[in-house]
Amino acid sequence: MNWDVADFLQRRAHLTGRTLIALIAAALALAACSGDRMFGEPPNLMMSDQPQPAQTQAAAPPAAAQREHERILAAYGGAYEDAKLEAAVTATVDRLVAASERPDIGYKVTILNSPAVNAFALPTGQLYVTRGLLALANDSAELASVLSHEMAHVIAKHAAIREEEARQVSINSQVVNDVLSDPQEGALALARSKIRFATFSRSQEFEADGIGVGIAARAGYDPFGAARFLTSMGHNADLRAGGNGSDARPDFFSSHPATPERVKNAQSTARQISGPGAGERDHSAYLASLEGLVYGEDPIEGYVRGRRFLHPKLGFTFTAPEGFTLENTAQAVLGLKDGGNEALRLDAVKVPAEQSLTAYLGSGWIENVEPGSIEEIALGGLPAATAAAKGDQWSFRLYAVRFNGEVYRFIFAAKARTPEVERAFRDSVATFRRLSVTEAQQAKPLRLKIVTVRAGDTVERLASRMAMIDRQAERFRVLNGLEPGERLKVGTQVKIIVE
Repeated sequence: MNWDVADFLQRRAHLTGRTLIALIAAALALAACSGDRMFGEPPNLMMSDQPQPAQTQAAAPPAAAQREHERILAAYGGAYEDAKLEAAVTATVDRLVAASERPDIGYKVTILNSPAVNAFALPTGQLYVTRGLLALANDSAELASVLSHEMAHVIAKHAAIREEEARQVSINSQVVNDVLSDPQEGALALARSKIRFATFSRSQEFEADGIGVGIAARAGYDPFGAARFLTSMGHNADLRAGGNGSDARPDFFSSHPATPERVKNAQSTARQISGPGAGERDHSAYLASLEGLVYGEDPIEGYVRGRRFLHPKLGFTFTAPEGFTLENTAQAVLGLKDGGNEALRLDAVKVPAEQSLTAYLGSGWIENVEPGSIEEIALGGLPAATAAAKGDQWSFRLYAVRFNGEVYRFIFAAKARTPEVERAFRDSVATFRRLSVTEAQQAKPLRLKIVTVRAGDTVERLASRMAMIDRQAERFRVLNGLEPGERLKVGTQVKIIVE
């Protein structure tokens, strides 16, 4: 969690109860699915810079691209430094470039220090891949499918085409607003333009899939790598969403086709090239490059261990109520209880030292605070205040705690605010405390370890060796691209998560 931008709620004054729970739920859904749509793109990448020959681009990247590069690094935790892994990724890119339709375009790859599963490209040929995506891939062919897909967007100049399409949609919207007097007709016209834009974007993704599979195959990689990795991404999205197989993201207006569509399309394209088993996968070599890779959050930005959140840099910890699953995002720590009837959000805001916490809770940053519910309290010796608010369908319990010059806000939401729910929220916020020096020093990131399957090893046995991870067996299967019920083969290598 990047606490420098954690004033997400403060910048949205006068939120109603319904809006607040929508923000909590939407933010959690975004965190659970971030990057799981293979392969994403950061916002606002519509730049006019065109791909450049390798020697020109390497010497002086365009100013717009450099600004975007710096913005991406800030948004994704900076670059991840690992010489061995960087060499493996660069070698794959070089091989793909030689087999592409535009071998004259120069590409520069940056590994981002983010657990999100994502990859994207700037129009100038700067490629980005997160360490979270690298951890999910299981062989070089899968990695090649990601990189060749992003190269395809550059080769096909999709960014420039999308920019023009977006401009046309903007013009249509202005016409609807300024010219059409019939609200119903205006709404239909605007909907038609949005559908056209969404369909256009989806067709670009399919086109990039097809171009990418072809590039990877010509470079000697297994053309079925894309289908395998897309399948893994689907399983990963299910795992992060709670394992119910649902996807809360919009589908009809989505700029990316649903994963099953992508898998089917990638498989069809691969079959036109060759049968299964053709091309290189380099499973062992790829896994060797992942040895020691940081998995999940970097402790410097705080991390989740089950229901507990710790932030060594800022020096605090807290534990969520029973049944909650936590997610650490750039804006806040978010939590959702099994069943979806309770949620929480923890973030930090700047509050003037002279303003009391009770005054802050009543200052209007959230509406419908119940009269008389604001009171001053103490939490573990720290000054704090609490209040209650009521929306149409949700009730809220708010806490503000002053700690080390910051004010930390707990926003708990429940569809039914019973005494038991109130007690659970109160007990949770009471766990907020200062980390000891020893606890802060002992905070270590989780890392990938590559092990060889031996006789008698099962998914459950190897998964039980993973450090402090919930749903171990399911996570082990997703991490290693195993289907439900698929057994391990003696002598093969797999990934486990250790401290």
